[in-house]
Amino acid sequence: MKRGKKYNKASKGLDKTVAYTLEEGIAKVKTLSYSKFPGTLEIHTSIKVPKDRDAKSIKGAVSLPNSTSQKDVKIAVFCTPDKESIAKEAGADFVGLDNLIKDVKENKISFDVAIATPSVMPKIAILGRELGPKGLMPNPKNGTVTEDIDVAVSEYKKGKQTFVCDPTGVIHMGVGSLEMEDSKLVENVHAAVAAICDVIGKNEDQAIKKVYICPTMGKAVKITYSR
Repeated sequence: MKRGKKYNKASKGLDKTVAYTLEEGIAKVKTLSYSKFPGTLEIHTSIKVPKDRDAKSIKGAVSLPNSTSQKDVKIAVFCTPDKESIAKEAGADFVGLDNLIKDVKENKISFDVAIATPSVMPKIAILGRELGPKGLMPNPKNGTVTEDIDVAVSEYKKGKQTFVCDPTGVIHMGVGSLEMEDSKLVENVHAAVAAICDVIGKNEDQAIKKVYICPTMGKAVKITYSR
């Protein structure tokens, strides 16, 4: 793949064979970022998928200890009319049921997180084709199927995020702005890896193959991960 001049300039001198400690890697990634906007530190974790599980079934959520300041995260709440005011006051961007289902079906709106109350789950099952491939179908495992929709909306507005393993066995997550202190990014990465291991039900040695981190725009570096 042909890379742009900015990418090549930022990556000049990077030894691809070197594996960094997490602290070293974060410092290095900050020098590799070439975006004009504050980039995000991304973590790409290759996992050991258990033989009795499909990679895409491995999913969960994590509330990072240090806010990622993702105030612009868009949230849709599927609920009955008596819950709509609660969702709106909590900060949900799209609220409703029948009309919301219709808008999703017609591809009129887009959002990052979908939350639903348990009672409406049978009704939104028809959105499997639209929400399933995007990893957006509400799920009790990540707290997006709940009666406490105000709490869920607040958590996701503060940076809680869902994650899902892709078919190749890799989980991708953003763990904070590159403007954050290195120590806070380190804490966020540890929290993300811990959440992944918890979902798999194994410790780090048994659950994790490889860990790479990178900026939104820039080269990835390999991490020799340990707590």
